[in-house]
Amino acid sequence: MTVRRRMARPVAAAGALAIIASLATGLPSAAQAAPMSGAPITHDENPRVPEGAAWTQAYFPSSDGSGVELHADILRPAHLPARARTPVILSVGPYFSHAGETSPGGFDQVGPSGRFQDLIDGARLMERGYTFVMVDLRGFGGSTGCLDFLGPGEQADIKAAVQWSARQPWSTGKVGMYGKSYDANTGLAANVLKLKDLRAIVAQEPTWDRYNYLFSNGVPRSNATSSPRSYYSIATMPQLVDDSDRYKANADYEKTHPECQINNSTDTQDPDPTSAFWRARDFASRAAGTRTPLFVTSGFIEDNTKPEDMQQYLKNHHGPERGWLGQWEHVRGNETDSNGQLKMGRAGWFDEVMRFYDEHLRGIKPKVKDPAFSVEDSLGDWRAQPTWPVTHDSYTARLSPGQYVDDGGQATQRTAETQPPGWDIEYAGAGAPTSTPLAAAEPGNSYWTFSTPAAKQVRLTGTPEIALKTRGEGNVWVRLWDVAPDGTATMFNEMVAALNDRSTSFPLKANDWTFEPGHQLGVQIGTITSRGWRPVPSGQTVTVTDARLDLEVQDPRFDSPTQGDRSPFLDRYVTANTVTLDAVGAPTFPLRVSKKH
Repeated sequence: MTVRRRMARPVAAAGALAIIASLATGLPSAAQAAPMSGAPITHDENPRVPEGAAWTQAYFPSSDGSGVELHADILRPAHLPARARTPVILSVGPYFSHAGETSPGGFDQVGPSGRFQDLIDGARLMERGYTFVMVDLRGFGGSTGCLDFLGPGEQADIKAAVQWSARQPWSTGKVGMYGKSYDANTGLAANVLKLKDLRAIVAQEPTWDRYNYLFSNGVPRSNATSSPRSYYSIATMPQLVDDSDRYKANADYEKTHPECQINNSTDTQDPDPTSAFWRARDFASRAAGTRTPLFVTSGFIEDNTKPEDMQQYLKNHHGPERGWLGQWEHVRGNETDSNGQLKMGRAGWFDEVMRFYDEHLRGIKPKVKDPAFSVEDSLGDWRAQPTWPVTHDSYTARLSPGQYVDDGGQATQRTAETQPPGWDIEYAGAGAPTSTPLAAAEPGNSYWTFSTPAAKQVRLTGTPEIALKTRGEGNVWVRLWDVAPDGTATMFNEMVAALNDRSTSFPLKANDWTFEPGHQLGVQIGTITSRGWRPVPSGQTVTVTDARLDLEVQDPRFDSPTQGDRSPFLDRYVTANTVTLDAVGAPTFPLRVSKKH
Protein backbone atom coordinates (compact mmCIF):
# COMPACT_ATOMS: atom_id res chain seq x y z
CA MET A 1 0.00 0.00 0.00
CA THR A 2 1.43 3.20 -1.10
CA VAL A 3 1.76 5.90 1.52
CA ARG A 4 3.97 8.12 -0.62
CA ARG A 5 2.56 11.41 -1.77
CA ARG A 6 1.35 11.34 -5.36
CA MET A 7 1.50 14.63 -7.23
CA ALA A 8 0.84 13.38 -10.75
CA ARG A 9 -2.86 13.95 -11.09
CA PRO A 10 -5.69 15.35 -9.02
CA VAL A 11 -8.48 12.93 -8.10
CA ALA A 12 -12.20 13.09 -7.54
CA ALA A 13 -14.43 11.72 -4.79
CA ALA A 14 -18.09 11.62 -3.76
CA GLY A 15 -20.73 10.85 -1.05
CA ALA A 16 -24.12 12.18 0.20
CA LEU A 17 -26.64 11.85 3.06
CA ALA A 18 -28.19 15.02 4.37
CA ILE A 19 -25.36 17.52 4.80
CA ILE A 20 -24.49 19.62 1.78
CA ALA A 21 -21.52 21.96 1.54
CA SER A 22 -21.87 25.08 -0.58
CA LEU A 23 -18.60 26.71 -1.62
CA ALA A 24 -18.17 30.05 -3.34
CA THR A 25 -15.74 30.72 -6.16
CA GLY A 26 -12.23 31.61 -5.01
CA LEU A 27 -10.82 31.27 -1.52
CA PRO A 28 -13.79 30.41 0.74
CA SER A 29 -14.36 31.76 4.22
CA ALA A 30 -15.10 29.39 7.09
CA ALA A 31 -18.77 30.29 6.85
CA GLN A 32 -18.87 29.64 3.13
CA ALA A 33 -17.19 26.24 3.54
CA ALA A 34 -19.44 25.03 6.34
CA PRO A 35 -22.09 22.41 5.55
CA MET A 36 -25.40 24.02 4.68
CA SER A 37 -28.38 23.27 2.53
CA GLY A 38 -28.07 24.54 -0.98
CA ALA A 39 -27.15 23.65 -4.51
CA PRO A 40 -24.37 21.14 -5.21
CA ILE A 41 -21.03 22.66 -6.18
CA THR A 42 -19.83 22.50 -9.79
CA HIS A 43 -16.45 22.94 -11.43
CA ASP A 44 -17.24 26.54 -12.35
CA GLU A 45 -17.72 27.32 -8.67
CA ASN A 46 -14.78 25.28 -7.41
CA PRO A 47 -11.99 24.09 -9.72
CA ARG A 48 -11.31 21.08 -7.46
CA VAL A 49 -14.63 19.62 -8.60
CA PRO A 50 -14.20 17.62 -11.86
CA GLU A 51 -15.77 19.09 -14.97
CA GLY A 52 -19.27 17.77 -15.55
CA ALA A 53 -19.73 16.83 -11.88
CA ALA A 54 -21.76 18.24 -9.03
CA TRP A 55 -20.24 17.80 -5.57
CA THR A 56 -22.03 17.25 -2.26
CA GLN A 57 -20.99 15.79 1.09
CA ALA A 58 -22.64 13.47 3.58
CA TYR A 59 -22.20 11.82 6.99
CA PHE A 60 -23.63 8.48 8.07
CA PRO A 61 -22.92 5.87 10.78
CA SER A 62 -20.78 2.79 10.40
CA SER A 63 -22.59 -0.54 10.54
CA ASP A 64 -21.12 -1.93 13.78
CA GLY A 65 -23.02 0.22 16.28
CA SER A 66 -19.78 1.79 17.49
CA GLY A 67 -20.93 5.37 16.98
CA VAL A 68 -18.27 5.95 14.33
CA GLU A 69 -19.43 8.60 11.87
CA LEU A 70 -18.28 8.24 8.27
CA HIS A 71 -17.79 11.07 5.82
CA ALA A 72 -18.45 10.83 2.09
CA ASP A 73 -17.93 13.03 -0.93
CA ILE A 74 -20.37 12.51 -3.79
CA LEU A 75 -19.86 13.44 -7.41
CA ARG A 76 -23.02 13.30 -9.49
CA PRO A 77 -23.45 14.02 -13.21
CA ALA A 78 -24.22 17.74 -13.27
CA HIS A 79 -26.52 17.37 -16.28
CA LEU A 80 -28.90 14.98 -14.49
CA PRO A 81 -31.77 15.86 -12.14
CA ALA A 82 -30.91 15.59 -8.45
CA ARG A 83 -32.86 12.35 -8.04
CA ALA A 84 -32.06 10.72 -11.36
CA ARG A 85 -31.12 7.15 -10.51
CA THR A 86 -27.67 6.03 -11.57
CA PRO A 87 -25.38 3.11 -10.73
CA VAL A 88 -22.71 3.98 -8.18
CA ILE A 89 -18.95 3.45 -8.32
CA LEU A 90 -17.61 3.57 -4.78
CA SER A 91 -14.13 3.95 -3.34
CA VAL A 92 -13.49 3.45 0.38
CA GLY A 93 -10.08 4.16 1.86
CA PRO A 94 -7.63 6.32 3.82
CA TYR A 95 -6.48 8.65 1.02
CA PHE A 96 -9.52 10.89 0.42
CA SER A 97 -8.92 13.74 2.86
CA HIS A 98 -9.76 17.20 1.53
CA ALA A 99 -6.26 18.29 2.59
CA GLY A 100 -4.37 15.68 0.53
CA GLU A 101 -3.82 11.96 -0.01
CA THR A 102 -0.88 11.22 2.29
CA SER A 103 0.21 14.72 3.36
CA PRO A 104 -1.19 18.26 3.00
CA GLY A 105 -1.43 18.93 -0.71
CA GLY A 106 -1.00 22.69 -0.79
CA PHE A 107 -4.66 23.36 -1.62
CA ASP A 108 -6.09 26.85 -1.03
CA GLN A 109 -9.70 25.76 -1.32
CA VAL A 110 -11.74 22.98 0.23
CA GLY A 111 -12.81 20.35 -2.26
CA PRO A 112 -13.12 16.64 -3.00
CA SER A 113 -10.02 14.49 -3.28
CA GLY A 114 -8.55 14.16 -6.76
CA ARG A 115 -7.22 10.60 -6.18
CA PHE A 116 -9.30 9.10 -8.99
CA GLN A 117 -9.65 12.09 -11.27
CA ASP A 118 -8.02 9.84 -13.88
CA LEU A 119 -10.96 7.44 -13.70
CA ILE A 120 -13.56 10.21 -13.79
CA ASP A 121 -11.97 11.84 -16.83
CA GLY A 122 -10.56 8.80 -18.60
CA ALA A 123 -13.73 6.71 -18.30
CA ARG A 124 -16.06 9.73 -18.76
CA LEU A 125 -18.00 8.70 -15.67
CA MET A 126 -20.19 11.78 -15.50
CA GLU A 127 -20.97 11.69 -19.21
CA ARG A 128 -21.84 7.99 -18.93
CA GLY A 129 -24.26 8.70 -16.08
CA TYR A 130 -22.44 7.14 -13.13
CA THR A 131 -22.26 8.55 -9.62
CA PHE A 132 -18.86 8.40 -7.94
CA VAL A 133 -18.76 8.12 -4.14
CA MET A 134 -15.64 8.34 -2.00
CA VAL A 135 -15.86 7.38 1.68
CA ASP A 136 -13.23 7.98 4.36
CA LEU A 137 -12.46 4.93 6.48
CA ARG A 138 -12.69 5.48 10.22
CA GLY A 139 -9.91 7.70 11.49
CA PHE A 140 -9.21 9.29 8.12
CA GLY A 141 -10.44 12.46 6.44
CA GLY A 142 -13.80 13.55 7.84
CA SER A 143 -14.61 10.27 9.62
CA THR A 144 -14.30 9.61 13.34
CA GLY A 145 -12.92 6.49 15.02
CA CYS A 146 -9.55 4.76 15.19
CA LEU A 147 -7.86 3.40 12.07
CA ASP A 148 -8.08 -0.39 12.04
CA PHE A 149 -5.70 -1.74 9.34
CA LEU A 150 -8.64 -3.33 7.48
CA GLY A 151 -9.90 -5.12 10.58
CA PRO A 152 -13.49 -5.63 11.76
CA GLY A 153 -14.03 -1.89 12.28
CA GLU A 154 -12.98 -0.90 8.78
CA GLN A 155 -14.92 -3.85 7.38
CA ALA A 156 -18.00 -2.44 9.11
CA ASP A 157 -17.27 0.90 7.42
CA ILE A 158 -17.04 -0.79 4.03
CA LYS A 159 -20.37 -2.55 4.58
CA ALA A 160 -22.01 0.73 5.65
CA ALA A 161 -20.60 2.57 2.61
CA VAL A 162 -21.93 -0.03 0.16
CA GLN A 163 -25.36 -0.19 1.76
CA TRP A 164 -25.64 3.57 2.13
CA SER A 165 -24.68 4.13 -1.53
CA ALA A 166 -27.26 1.57 -2.68
CA ARG A 167 -30.11 3.12 -0.67
CA GLN A 168 -29.87 6.75 -1.77
CA PRO A 169 -32.77 8.15 -3.82
CA TRP A 170 -30.37 8.84 -6.70
CA SER A 171 -28.99 5.28 -6.75
CA THR A 172 -30.22 2.31 -8.77
CA GLY A 173 -29.14 0.14 -5.84
CA LYS A 174 -26.26 -1.38 -7.82
CA VAL A 175 -22.80 -0.56 -6.51
CA GLY A 176 -19.35 -1.26 -7.94
CA MET A 177 -16.09 -0.65 -6.10
CA TYR A 178 -12.88 0.81 -7.53
CA GLY A 179 -9.44 1.29 -6.05
CA LYS A 180 -5.70 0.83 -6.13
CA SER A 181 -3.56 -0.39 -3.24
CA TYR A 182 -5.35 0.24 0.10
CA ASP A 183 -8.63 1.18 -1.55
CA ALA A 184 -8.27 -1.94 -3.71
CA ASN A 185 -7.91 -3.95 -0.50
CA THR A 186 -11.22 -2.55 0.70
CA GLY A 187 -12.75 -4.04 -2.44
CA LEU A 188 -11.31 -7.49 -1.65
CA ALA A 189 -12.59 -7.08 1.91
CA ALA A 190 -16.03 -6.11 0.63
CA ASN A 191 -16.17 -9.27 -1.46
CA VAL A 192 -15.72 -11.51 1.59
CA LEU A 193 -18.59 -9.68 3.32
CA LYS A 194 -20.96 -11.01 0.62
CA LEU A 195 -22.99 -7.81 0.23
CA LYS A 196 -26.01 -8.18 -2.05
CA ASP A 197 -25.83 -4.57 -3.29
CA LEU A 198 -22.22 -4.96 -4.39
CA ARG A 199 -22.23 -6.08 -8.03
CA ALA A 200 -18.64 -5.58 -9.24
CA ILE A 201 -15.15 -4.89 -7.85
CA VAL A 202 -12.09 -3.46 -9.62
CA ALA A 203 -8.99 -3.89 -7.44
CA GLN A 204 -5.58 -2.74 -8.72
CA GLU A 205 -2.42 -3.99 -6.97
CA PRO A 206 -3.97 -5.10 -3.66
CA THR A 207 -2.61 -7.22 -0.85
CA TRP A 208 -4.57 -10.46 -0.63
CA ASP A 209 -3.87 -11.14 3.05
CA ARG A 210 -3.04 -8.12 5.22
CA TYR A 211 -0.53 -10.08 7.31
CA ASN A 212 1.73 -10.32 4.27
CA TYR A 213 2.14 -6.56 4.10
CA LEU A 214 4.01 -6.44 7.42
CA PHE A 215 5.33 -10.00 7.92
CA SER A 216 6.51 -13.06 6.03
CA ASN A 217 6.04 -16.34 7.88
CA GLY A 218 7.03 -14.88 11.24
CA VAL A 219 9.75 -12.53 9.93
CA PRO A 220 9.01 -8.77 10.08
CA ARG A 221 9.25 -6.90 6.82
CA SER A 222 11.27 -3.70 6.69
CA ASN A 223 8.05 -1.67 6.85
CA ALA A 224 6.51 -3.58 9.77
CA THR A 225 6.64 -0.54 12.04
CA SER A 226 6.98 2.28 9.52
CA SER A 227 3.73 1.52 7.64
CA PRO A 228 1.50 1.67 10.76
CA ARG A 229 3.23 4.92 11.72
CA SER A 230 2.69 6.30 8.23
CA TYR A 231 -1.02 5.53 8.28
CA TYR A 232 -1.39 7.16 11.68
CA SER A 233 0.37 10.20 10.22
CA ILE A 234 -2.13 10.25 7.35
CA ALA A 235 -5.01 9.93 9.81
CA THR A 236 -3.78 12.93 11.83
CA MET A 237 -2.64 15.27 9.06
CA PRO A 238 -3.71 18.91 9.46
CA GLN A 239 -6.91 19.80 7.67
CA LEU A 240 -7.74 22.94 5.72
CA VAL A 241 -8.79 25.77 8.01
CA ASP A 242 -11.72 26.60 5.76
CA ASP A 243 -13.31 23.15 5.96
CA SER A 244 -16.49 22.77 8.00
CA ASP A 245 -16.41 22.57 11.78
CA ARG A 246 -17.93 19.11 11.61
CA TYR A 247 -15.32 17.84 9.18
CA LYS A 248 -12.44 19.27 11.21
CA ALA A 249 -13.80 17.94 14.50
CA ASN A 250 -14.09 14.45 13.03
CA ALA A 251 -10.59 14.69 11.57
CA ASP A 252 -9.24 15.55 15.03
CA TYR A 253 -10.75 12.44 16.64
CA GLU A 254 -7.37 10.72 17.18
CA LYS A 255 -5.98 13.76 19.00
CA THR A 256 -8.37 13.14 21.89
CA HIS A 257 -8.20 9.34 21.70
CA PRO A 258 -4.61 8.21 22.40
CA GLU A 259 -5.71 4.58 22.20
CA CYS A 260 -5.84 4.99 18.41
CA GLN A 261 -2.09 5.35 18.13
CA ILE A 262 -1.35 2.85 20.91
CA ASN A 263 -3.46 0.10 19.39
CA ASN A 264 -2.24 0.83 15.87
CA SER A 265 1.38 0.61 17.03
CA THR A 266 1.01 -2.60 19.05
CA ASP A 267 -1.73 -4.77 17.53
CA THR A 268 -0.10 -4.74 14.10
CA GLN A 269 3.17 -6.15 15.49
CA ASP A 270 1.96 -9.70 16.16
CA PRO A 271 4.19 -11.98 14.00
CA ASP A 272 1.78 -14.93 14.30
CA PRO A 273 -0.41 -15.22 11.17
CA THR A 274 -2.84 -17.49 13.05
CA SER A 275 -3.65 -14.89 15.71
CA ALA A 276 -7.20 -13.57 15.93
CA PHE A 277 -5.96 -10.16 14.78
CA TRP A 278 -4.59 -11.50 11.50
CA ARG A 279 -7.26 -14.14 10.88
CA ALA A 280 -9.81 -11.33 10.68
CA ARG A 281 -7.67 -9.78 7.93
CA ASP A 282 -6.93 -12.99 5.98
CA PHE A 283 -9.09 -12.22 2.97
CA ALA A 284 -7.61 -14.99 0.84
CA SER A 285 -8.97 -17.65 3.19
CA ARG A 286 -12.21 -15.80 3.81
CA ALA A 287 -12.90 -15.51 0.08
CA ALA A 288 -14.15 -19.11 0.04
CA GLY A 289 -17.51 -19.27 -1.71
CA THR A 290 -17.67 -15.56 -2.62
CA ARG A 291 -19.24 -14.60 -5.94
CA THR A 292 -18.98 -10.84 -6.50
CA PRO A 293 -17.59 -10.24 -10.04
CA LEU A 294 -13.93 -9.34 -9.64
CA PHE A 295 -11.46 -7.52 -11.91
CA VAL A 296 -7.92 -7.43 -10.49
CA THR A 297 -4.42 -6.39 -11.48
CA SER A 298 -1.17 -7.59 -9.94
CA GLY A 299 2.48 -7.24 -10.82
CA PHE A 300 4.44 -10.47 -10.37
CA ILE A 301 7.54 -8.41 -9.56
CA GLU A 302 5.62 -5.79 -7.55
CA ASP A 303 7.78 -3.63 -5.29
CA ASN A 304 5.04 -2.72 -2.81
CA THR A 305 1.97 -4.95 -2.49
CA LYS A 306 3.30 -8.37 -3.42
CA PRO A 307 1.41 -11.14 -5.29
CA GLU A 308 1.17 -13.39 -2.23
CA ASP A 309 -1.92 -15.54 -1.59
CA MET A 310 -3.39 -14.27 -4.88
CA GLN A 311 -3.78 -17.81 -6.15
CA GLN A 312 -5.59 -18.87 -2.97
CA TYR A 313 -7.93 -15.88 -3.14
CA LEU A 314 -8.82 -16.48 -6.79
CA LYS A 315 -9.28 -20.20 -6.19
CA ASN A 316 -11.61 -19.55 -3.26
CA HIS A 317 -13.57 -16.92 -5.17
CA HIS A 318 -16.31 -18.57 -7.28
CA GLY A 319 -17.73 -15.57 -9.11
CA PRO A 320 -16.75 -14.12 -12.52
CA GLU A 321 -13.08 -13.14 -12.63
CA ARG A 322 -11.05 -10.82 -14.80
CA GLY A 323 -7.42 -9.85 -14.47
CA TRP A 324 -4.39 -8.10 -15.87
CA LEU A 325 -1.26 -9.80 -14.51
CA GLY A 326 2.29 -9.05 -15.57
CA GLN A 327 5.76 -7.70 -15.00
CA TRP A 328 5.27 -4.26 -13.49
CA GLU A 329 5.62 -2.30 -10.29
CA HIS A 330 2.94 -0.64 -8.10
CA VAL A 331 1.00 1.17 -10.84
CA ARG A 332 -2.49 1.74 -12.24
CA GLY A 333 -3.80 0.18 -15.42
CA ASN A 334 -3.83 3.53 -17.23
CA GLU A 335 -0.59 4.92 -15.81
CA THR A 336 2.16 6.07 -18.18
CA ASP A 337 5.83 6.95 -17.77
CA SER A 338 7.57 10.17 -18.82
CA ASN A 339 7.76 8.87 -22.40
CA GLY A 340 4.04 8.22 -22.55
CA GLN A 341 4.54 4.45 -22.41
CA LEU A 342 1.91 2.51 -20.50
CA LYS A 343 3.51 1.12 -17.35
CA MET A 344 1.52 -2.09 -17.57
CA GLY A 345 2.08 -2.23 -21.30
CA ARG A 346 -1.52 -3.00 -22.22
CA ALA A 347 -3.85 -0.44 -23.81
CA GLY A 348 -7.52 0.15 -23.14
CA TRP A 349 -7.74 0.07 -19.34
CA PHE A 350 -10.72 2.38 -18.90
CA ASP A 351 -12.60 0.93 -21.89
CA GLU A 352 -12.27 -2.56 -20.44
CA VAL A 353 -13.15 -1.44 -16.92
CA MET A 354 -16.30 0.30 -18.13
CA ARG A 355 -17.39 -2.72 -20.17
CA PHE A 356 -17.03 -4.67 -16.93
CA TYR A 357 -19.08 -2.15 -14.95
CA ASP A 358 -21.70 -1.72 -17.67
CA GLU A 359 -22.20 -5.47 -17.76
CA HIS A 360 -22.58 -5.99 -14.03
CA LEU A 361 -24.14 -2.68 -12.94
CA ARG A 362 -26.32 -2.00 -15.96
CA GLY A 363 -26.84 -5.38 -17.56
CA ILE A 364 -25.34 -4.25 -20.89
CA LYS A 365 -23.79 -7.12 -22.79
CA PRO A 366 -20.31 -6.07 -23.99
CA LYS A 367 -19.86 -5.68 -27.75
CA VAL A 368 -16.18 -6.49 -27.29
CA LYS A 369 -15.16 -9.84 -25.81
CA ASP A 370 -12.26 -9.21 -23.46
CA PRO A 371 -10.08 -12.06 -22.22
CA ALA A 372 -10.87 -13.25 -18.72
CA PHE A 373 -7.17 -12.93 -17.90
CA SER A 374 -4.55 -11.03 -19.87
CA VAL A 375 -1.09 -12.11 -18.72
CA GLU A 376 2.39 -10.78 -19.53
CA ASP A 377 5.21 -13.26 -18.99
CA SER A 378 8.88 -12.58 -18.27
CA LEU A 379 9.69 -12.27 -21.99
CA GLY A 380 7.22 -9.40 -22.32
CA ASP A 381 4.75 -11.52 -24.30
CA TRP A 382 1.02 -11.22 -23.60
CA ARG A 383 -1.48 -14.08 -23.73
CA ALA A 384 -5.18 -14.59 -22.98
CA GLN A 385 -6.37 -17.25 -20.54
CA PRO A 386 -9.77 -18.32 -19.16
CA THR A 387 -8.37 -18.30 -15.61
CA TRP A 388 -5.10 -17.94 -13.74
CA PRO A 389 -3.05 -19.99 -13.42
CA VAL A 390 -3.38 -22.44 -16.28
CA THR A 391 -1.06 -25.37 -15.62
CA HIS A 392 -0.10 -28.18 -17.96
CA ASP A 393 1.85 -30.09 -15.35
CA SER A 394 2.80 -29.92 -11.68
CA TYR A 395 5.40 -31.87 -9.77
CA THR A 396 7.62 -31.83 -6.71
CA ALA A 397 11.33 -31.16 -7.24
CA ARG A 398 13.63 -32.86 -4.75
CA LEU A 399 16.34 -30.36 -3.80
CA SER A 400 19.78 -31.08 -2.41
CA PRO A 401 20.41 -31.14 1.34
CA GLY A 402 22.92 -28.60 2.61
CA GLN A 403 24.03 -26.22 5.32
CA TYR A 404 24.28 -22.48 5.87
CA VAL A 405 25.08 -20.15 8.73
CA ASP A 406 22.16 -17.95 9.79
CA ASP A 407 24.33 -14.89 10.34
CA GLY A 408 22.43 -12.28 8.36
CA GLY A 409 25.34 -12.10 5.92
CA GLN A 410 27.84 -10.90 8.51
CA ALA A 411 29.72 -13.49 10.54
CA THR A 412 30.84 -15.93 7.85
CA GLN A 413 31.72 -13.66 4.95
CA ARG A 414 34.61 -15.26 3.13
CA THR A 415 34.83 -12.69 0.35
CA ALA A 416 32.67 -9.96 -1.09
CA GLU A 417 31.44 -12.59 -3.52
CA THR A 418 29.40 -14.32 -0.78
CA GLN A 419 27.07 -11.37 -0.59
CA PRO A 420 23.70 -11.47 -2.36
CA PRO A 421 22.58 -8.88 -4.88
CA GLY A 422 22.05 -5.43 -3.42
CA TRP A 423 18.61 -5.09 -5.03
CA ASP A 424 15.69 -7.41 -4.42
CA ILE A 425 11.94 -7.48 -4.88
CA GLU A 426 11.43 -6.60 -1.24
CA TYR A 427 13.59 -3.49 -1.27
CA ALA A 428 13.27 -1.74 -4.60
CA GLY A 429 15.60 1.09 -5.41
CA ALA A 430 18.61 -0.06 -3.40
CA GLY A 431 20.84 -0.03 -6.48
CA ALA A 432 22.16 -2.55 -8.97
CA PRO A 433 23.82 -5.74 -7.72
CA THR A 434 27.52 -5.57 -7.11
CA SER A 435 28.20 -9.15 -6.09
CA THR A 436 28.28 -12.69 -7.36
CA PRO A 437 26.69 -15.48 -5.27
CA LEU A 438 28.83 -18.60 -4.91
CA ALA A 439 27.57 -22.11 -5.38
CA ALA A 440 29.77 -23.29 -2.50
CA ALA A 441 29.44 -26.67 -0.78
CA GLU A 442 30.87 -25.73 2.64
CA PRO A 443 28.69 -23.86 5.15
CA GLY A 444 28.45 -20.25 4.05
CA ASN A 445 25.55 -17.82 3.85
CA SER A 446 23.63 -20.10 1.48
CA TYR A 447 23.78 -23.14 -0.74
CA TRP A 448 22.38 -23.94 -4.19
CA THR A 449 20.52 -26.64 -6.14
CA PHE A 450 20.15 -26.61 -9.94
CA SER A 451 17.68 -28.18 -12.36
CA THR A 452 18.45 -29.85 -15.64
CA PRO A 453 18.56 -27.43 -18.61
CA ALA A 454 15.16 -26.89 -20.21
CA ALA A 455 14.87 -28.83 -23.48
CA LYS A 456 12.29 -26.34 -24.76
CA GLN A 457 10.51 -23.27 -23.40
CA VAL A 458 9.04 -23.95 -19.96
CA ARG A 459 7.00 -21.47 -17.94
CA LEU A 460 6.79 -21.55 -14.17
CA THR A 461 3.36 -20.23 -13.22
CA GLY A 462 1.18 -20.20 -10.14
CA THR A 463 2.69 -20.19 -6.66
CA PRO A 464 5.72 -22.37 -5.89
CA GLU A 465 5.75 -23.91 -2.41
CA ILE A 466 8.73 -25.20 -0.47
CA ALA A 467 8.95 -27.72 2.36
CA LEU A 468 12.10 -28.00 4.48
CA LYS A 469 13.28 -30.35 7.19
CA THR A 470 16.01 -28.69 9.21
CA ARG A 471 18.19 -28.82 12.30
CA GLY A 472 19.22 -25.63 14.07
CA GLU A 473 17.30 -22.47 14.93
CA GLY A 474 17.14 -19.44 12.71
CA ASN A 475 15.63 -18.05 9.52
CA VAL A 476 15.64 -19.06 5.89
CA TRP A 477 15.64 -17.10 2.62
CA VAL A 478 14.64 -19.05 -0.51
CA ARG A 479 15.30 -17.52 -3.92
CA LEU A 480 14.56 -18.80 -7.42
CA TRP A 481 16.91 -17.91 -10.29
CA ASP A 482 16.77 -18.23 -14.08
CA VAL A 483 20.31 -19.38 -14.95
CA ALA A 484 21.48 -19.03 -18.57
CA PRO A 485 24.10 -21.39 -20.08
CA ASP A 486 26.82 -18.74 -19.57
CA GLY A 487 26.09 -18.52 -15.83
CA THR A 488 24.11 -15.29 -16.05
CA ALA A 489 21.33 -15.58 -13.47
CA THR A 490 18.22 -13.49 -12.78
CA MET A 491 16.42 -13.76 -9.45
CA PHE A 492 12.65 -13.78 -10.04
CA ASN A 493 11.06 -15.09 -6.86
CA GLU A 494 11.87 -15.08 -3.16
CA MET A 495 10.40 -15.64 0.28
CA VAL A 496 11.61 -15.89 3.87
CA ALA A 497 10.46 -17.66 7.01
CA ALA A 498 11.33 -18.17 10.64
CA LEU A 499 12.24 -21.85 10.90
CA ASN A 500 9.92 -24.05 12.90
CA ASP A 501 11.18 -27.00 14.91
CA ARG A 502 12.40 -29.53 12.33
CA SER A 503 9.78 -28.85 9.61
CA THR A 504 8.84 -25.64 7.79
CA SER A 505 6.75 -25.15 4.66
CA PHE A 506 5.49 -21.99 2.95
CA PRO A 507 4.48 -20.60 -0.45
CA LEU A 508 6.65 -18.16 -2.37
CA LYS A 509 5.20 -15.33 -4.46
CA ALA A 510 2.93 -15.93 -7.42
CA ASN A 511 4.97 -15.90 -10.61
CA ASP A 512 4.89 -16.24 -14.37
CA TRP A 513 8.43 -16.78 -15.62
CA THR A 514 9.41 -18.36 -18.94
CA PHE A 515 12.68 -20.32 -19.24
CA GLU A 516 14.32 -20.43 -22.65
CA PRO A 517 15.85 -23.70 -23.92
CA GLY A 518 19.12 -24.44 -22.14
CA HIS A 519 18.27 -22.36 -19.09
CA GLN A 520 18.21 -23.87 -15.61
CA LEU A 521 16.24 -23.17 -12.46
CA GLY A 522 18.57 -22.36 -9.57
CA VAL A 523 17.26 -22.58 -6.00
CA GLN A 524 19.25 -20.73 -3.34
CA ILE A 525 18.59 -21.47 0.35
CA GLY A 526 20.30 -19.49 3.09
CA THR A 527 20.33 -16.71 5.65
CA ILE A 528 18.33 -13.51 5.12
CA THR A 529 20.47 -10.63 3.90
CA SER A 530 17.76 -8.72 2.05
CA ARG A 531 16.98 -5.26 3.42
CA GLY A 532 13.34 -6.04 2.73
CA TRP A 533 13.09 -7.92 6.04
CA ARG A 534 14.26 -7.40 9.61
CA PRO A 535 15.19 -10.87 10.91
CA VAL A 536 17.09 -11.65 14.10
CA PRO A 537 19.89 -14.00 12.96
CA SER A 538 20.52 -16.93 15.27
CA GLY A 539 24.20 -17.30 14.43
CA GLN A 540 23.65 -21.06 14.22
CA THR A 541 24.52 -23.45 11.44
CA VAL A 542 21.25 -24.62 9.90
CA THR A 543 21.33 -28.09 8.35
CA VAL A 544 18.72 -28.79 5.68
CA THR A 545 18.19 -32.54 5.63
CA ASP A 546 15.37 -32.54 3.10
CA ALA A 547 14.01 -29.87 0.75
CA ARG A 548 11.18 -30.14 -1.77
CA LEU A 549 9.81 -27.53 -4.13
CA ASP A 550 6.31 -27.84 -5.59
CA LEU A 551 6.15 -26.40 -9.10
CA GLU A 552 3.34 -25.62 -11.54
CA VAL A 553 4.42 -25.39 -15.17
CA GLN A 554 2.88 -24.32 -18.45
CA ASP A 555 3.83 -25.01 -22.06
CA PRO A 556 4.10 -21.65 -23.94
CA ARG A 557 3.33 -23.45 -27.24
CA PHE A 558 -0.35 -23.34 -26.30
CA ASP A 559 -0.48 -19.59 -25.63
CA SER A 560 -3.30 -17.50 -27.14
CA PRO A 561 -1.68 -14.12 -27.87
CA THR A 562 -3.46 -10.90 -26.95
CA GLN A 563 -2.52 -7.24 -27.35
CA GLY A 564 0.07 -5.70 -25.05
CA ASP A 565 3.62 -4.34 -25.08
CA ARG A 566 6.54 -5.15 -22.82
CA SER A 567 6.07 -3.27 -19.54
CA PRO A 568 9.01 -0.87 -19.03
CA PHE A 569 9.68 -1.96 -15.43
CA LEU A 570 10.64 -5.45 -16.59
CA ASP A 571 13.92 -4.31 -18.14
CA ARG A 572 14.86 -2.32 -15.03
CA TYR A 573 14.02 -5.26 -12.82
CA VAL A 574 16.04 -7.76 -14.86
CA THR A 575 19.06 -5.44 -14.96
CA ALA A 576 18.93 -4.89 -11.20
CA ASN A 577 18.46 -8.56 -10.35
CA THR A 578 20.94 -10.21 -12.71
CA VAL A 579 24.37 -11.50 -11.67
CA THR A 580 26.89 -13.95 -13.09
CA LEU A 581 27.51 -17.10 -11.09
CA ASP A 582 31.09 -18.25 -10.81
CA ALA A 583 29.97 -21.89 -10.62
CA VAL A 584 26.91 -23.98 -11.47
CA GLY A 585 26.57 -27.34 -9.78
CA ALA A 586 25.42 -30.62 -11.26
CA PRO A 587 21.64 -30.72 -11.91
CA THR A 588 19.56 -32.75 -9.47
CA PHE A 589 15.93 -32.24 -10.57
CA PRO A 590 14.08 -31.77 -13.86
CA LEU A 591 12.78 -28.57 -15.42
CA ARG A 592 10.17 -29.70 -17.93
CA VAL A 593 6.57 -30.02 -19.01
CA SER A 594 5.33 -33.59 -19.31
CA LYS A 595 5.46 -35.04 -22.83
CA LYS A 596 1.69 -35.53 -23.04
CA HIS A 597 1.42 -31.77 -23.55
